[in-house]
Amino acid sequence: VQLQAFGGGLVQVGGFLRLSCTAPGRTFSNYAVGWFRQAPGKEREFVAAVSRIGTSTYYADSVKGRFTVSRDYAKNTVSLQMNSLKPEDTAVYYCAAKTSRDAFRWYIPAQEYDYWGQGTQVTVSS
Repeated sequence: VQLQAFGGGLVQVGGFLRLSCTAPGRTFSNYAVGWFRQAPGKEREFVAAVSRIGTSTYYADSVKGRFTVSRDYAKNTVSLQMNSLKPEDTAVYYCAAKTSRDAFRWYIPAQEYDYWGQGTQVTVSS
């Protein structure tokens, strides 16, 4: 499964960006999806996750209340709306997908995921 993440860019503190992840040729609703990020010199960290059905979500404490993950079944995409961006949000953001039998389950550990996108750079300037 080839995942494509896009929507990154340069934004000022307090601004917003919307990242999207898609799996061309695949029915994305068959997969639970997670977002991760990796800043320079740091380990990859979990950001948010959404279940196959899309009603069950989970967020890292650092982004809770600012980021929202959602699914658009018509467009076969999963989006990460990022508001009130901070310099510490600067990182390469990756989407990942996991084949999941449980339609309402989300996953946190990166090693749970089967497929990864190429990443998109988000830079928040102060």
